[in-house]
Amino acid sequence: MDVSADLAAHAARFSAQQATDDSVITVDPAILTAFDEEPTDDPEYATDLEAYLLDRSTRTTQHLLQTLFTLPLTRTPTGPFAQLPVSHSHAILPREKHLPKPKPLTKWERFAKEKGISHKKKDKMVWDEDLSDWVPRWGKGGKNKDVEEAWIREVKQGDEADHDPIATARKERKERIEKNTRQAARNAADALAATASTTATSSTRPGVSTLSQAQKKTLREARKEELDRSMALSRTATASMGKFDKKIEGEPKIKGVKRKFAPTSAPEFSSEKDSAMHIANIIGKPKTGDADVNVRKALRFQERVDRLSGGGGRGGGAGGRGGRGAGGRGRGKR
Repeated sequence: MDVSADLAAHAARFSAQQATDDSVITVDPAILTAFDEEPTDDPEYATDLEAYLLDRSTRTTQHLLQTLFTLPLTRTPTGPFAQLPVSHSHAILPREKHLPKPKPLTKWERFAKEKGISHKKKDKMVWDEDLSDWVPRWGKGGKNKDVEEAWIREVKQGDEADHDPIATARKERKERIEKNTRQAARNAADALAATASTTATSSTRPGVSTLSQAQKKTLREARKEELDRSMALSRTATASMGKFDKKIEGEPKIKGVKRKFAPTSAPEFSSEKDSAMHIANIIGKPKTGDADVNVRKALRFQERVDRLSGGGGRGGGAGGRGGRGAGGRGRGKR
């Protein structure tokens, strides 16, 4: 049986397939990777997906193994080892895990993003394009007064006939100043209250994360009362006790302590009688008797007084034994 023709045809087909694979398959033996860059055959892909993928992956893997066997080998007791070359390709391997999600913004970061607040402080001087010079951002001749000092202004369609843009701009600037003043006062009160309350309750107060909603609400109410109390103290910390200080718009009034007076005509006489009897019992309470007196201490005190005043000791007068001094322990003069 002559099969030379079949072998020649198979060899020719394999050589053609090998040449095609060499042109579309890129092998990087350094990282043991092969890339099949041949475009996808859509009809075959849609007809039999599993067979199509198996054929493509088989050809790619076979090409990788053939490349590995062309590398220099080293014989070892455990088997042959191929020496991998240095990688010169810039192939990007697929990522094993998904891309990291952006960290959620905190409450302060969301607020700062909405208000346009940045950690970098604003410079005091800004460049004025009209004057071609550096001018202050605030204060006298500041950049924030451009609208007030502009010699020409745009009138909007809905503005009234007697609309004064200068007064409106000045009013808005004053409102911003008052708002900043209120915020500064509240921040100072917060810092003062935090310094006082943290030291007193940090060791005994449990963690906020372990509290229930009712307990958190109670803590918020207590915190609010502390802040109101601190603000009231700060408003009275002046020479006039806050009487002649400038009031800020929206500032709550200080509520004093209400005194409770007894009614002039009680509906029931029993309550007034009980109050009077209580006062009478306190006033007419008998004094403590002799049982509460320390007798030994009183005797020692009296002896000391007698010695200092020149009196005799125990049974002794001025004429003690031998007439020695006022405090001699003699029997006296016979």
